[in-house]
Amino acid sequence: MSRTTRDIPPPLEMLCLKAIWSLGEGNVRDVREVVGRSRPLAYTTIMTVLDRLVRKGKLARRKVSRAYVYSLRTSREEMRRAAVRELVEGFFDGSEGELMRFLAPSEAPAASRPVPEPEEASIDTVLL
Repeated sequence: MSRTTRDIPPPLEMLCLKAIWSLGEGNVRDVREVVGRSRPLAYTTIMTVLDRLVRKGKLARRKVSRAYVYSLRTSREEMRRAAVRELVEGFFDGSEGELMRFLAPSEAPAASRPVPEPEEASIDTVLL
């Protein structure tokens, strides 16, 4: 099975990118502190994820004393564009117009929409 590189990082990488976006730049300890507010992870896990992001070209790093300092090579805006592009390709067959139609509010005002009968709106408890 061949593996393709996605522009959108998996959740743990995205969590570390968000930490760097908020910090501007930082070392593993700094990123771990920010990430730890929502998901406590080991120092070595954060270090591995940051190294992976460097290899993918999303982050740059430089040695300062005995630690690496990580900085952005990919902006939040670039990541958003890549995410939307992937969404459009995957769910709307590459059509931005289809995405816009999906996101557009319904043409019919709420008052003119049919109201379901009470029995249609209730949950079928037989299946529960």
